[in-house]
Amino acid sequence: MNNLRALCQRCVHNGSLFAVLSALGFSLKAIFVKLSYAASQVDAITLLAMRMGLALPLFAWLVWASRGPSNAPLGWGDGMRVMLLGLFGYYLASLFDFYGLEYISAGLERLILFTYPTLVLVFQAIALRERPTLRTLAAMGLCYLGLGIAFVHDVSVAGMGNQVIVGAAWVFASAVTYALYYSGTGIMLKRMNSMRLAGLAGGASSLMVLAHYLLVADFAGLWQLPTAVWVYAALMAVVSTVLPIYWVALAIQRMGATHTAAVGNLGPVLTVLASWAVLSEEVSVYQMAGLALVLFGVSQLKPAKAKAQAPEQVEAAPQKA
Repeated sequence: MNNLRALCQRCVHNGSLFAVLSALGFSLKAIFVKLSYAASQVDAITLLAMRMGLALPLFAWLVWASRGPSNAPLGWGDGMRVMLLGLFGYYLASLFDFYGLEYISAGLERLILFTYPTLVLVFQAIALRERPTLRTLAAMGLCYLGLGIAFVHDVSVAGMGNQVIVGAAWVFASAVTYALYYSGTGIMLKRMNSMRLAGLAGGASSLMVLAHYLLVADFAGLWQLPTAVWVYAALMAVVSTVLPIYWVALAIQRMGATHTAAVGNLGPVLTVLASWAVLSEEVSVYQMAGLALVLFGVSQLKPAKAKAQAPEQVEAAPQKA
């Protein structure tokens, strides 16, 4: 018993527990979305509005908790950059992801999303006008080979090939917009810490989502949704949105950005296991082979040498939520 207590204290102290919890929280988001779709005929924008509306007070708490004398006031330019980060990182990326989950499995969704580091490197190479190294190209090739194996298998066995293609396209669009968000965080980290940035960008995107919902949907329809959908939306807001961002910050403080990102590789594995255990989704040999290739490929990716990210720049970009 004493050994177990000592182990838990050591995991808290070195940050590994927070890193695992954040990976688990982010990976459960797709599960909650699929459960919500199964419980009701709720559409993507309504479910996203519920998630972000419930998360808005928590994002405000992140901003409040990160206050301090080191935080400089934001100018108009900084405000516009925060708005753009909110647009790409939590509004468009989440909306496209929710659309995609209407058509494909949670396991395939997480595999597609997990290719976003390859897109970040592409954007960096374009911005720096540099050619990627052979190692980077080989790692990216492994990622997309693994994704292709899982994707082709899902198309062939699902009997709904067109729906899988449409869903995969939406989720890949989510990965692109999130990669744009990730690439843009470095500038803002010179002005604020990661928790404040996450709170401001998340709050801005919450307001965008709610404005979108009010323009296209009937607000009164929210109260007709089953209680289960509200429960899943609340779990998404707390367990799969705000808490993982907070846990990532705690993990980075204790074990550094590199080790925290390495633990984040557990995300796709946890999603596949959860989709099998909770949603009864089939886990095939092809999916596991594809997952292994994607994880190995991502682990071999390296940032551009000419402009390697500083620790605070890596810290600013949380895992895909």
